[in-house]
Amino acid sequence: MGARRLLVQAREAAGLSRAALAVAAATSRPTLSAYEHGRKSPTLDTASRILRAAGYELALAPAVEFVEIAADRGRRIVVPKVLPRLPVEDALATVKLPVHLNWSDRGRQFDMRDRRQRARVYEIVLREGGPEDVLRYVDGALLVDLWDELVLPAAVRSSWNAVVSGGADKVVA
Repeated sequence: MGARRLLVQAREAAGLSRAALAVAAATSRPTLSAYEHGRKSPTLDTASRILRAAGYELALAPAVEFVEIAADRGRRIVVPKVLPRLPVEDALATVKLPVHLNWSDRGRQFDMRDRRQRARVYEIVLREGGPEDVLRYVDGALLVDLWDELVLPAAVRSSWNAVVSGGADKVVA
C-alpha cells in the first residue's frame, strides 16, 4: 500500500477531517491534501508523524506474495505464500462483497463477527477472488480456525491446503 492510500485510510479510520489531522500532525491542510492525492510524497519521518497523529504507527510487515496454481479446465487459483492478517476491525467488519465475487446475491451484507457468515465470505473469496480480495477479506488466523468447516471445491482446497496447514509459521502478523 502506498503512502497516499495509507494516509487516507488512517485519517478516515480515525474519523478526522484533513484540517483536523493537519493540525494534529503539525502540517498544513494543503500539504496533507497533496500527500493524499499523490501530488507530493512525504518522507518516512513525515508519514510517520501524520500516522501517529491519527493514532497509528508506521510498521514493517512482510509482503504477502501469491502464486498461481493450475486447476481443472484451465482455471488458475491464486494462493498466498503466507497467510495474511487483517486489523481486527476489518476482520470482524460488516462487508458487502463486490459484484465480481458475489454476483448471485448482489448487495448482501455479511457480518464477519458471525462465524457462518465469515465462512461463507471465505468460501466465496477463496473460490472466486484474486490477491486483492484475499488481502481485503481473509484473515489467516480466522481462516485456519474455519478451514475444516469450509465447503470448497477439491481443487481450491488442495491448492490452499499447504499454506493453511502450515500453521502459525505461515501467518503474517
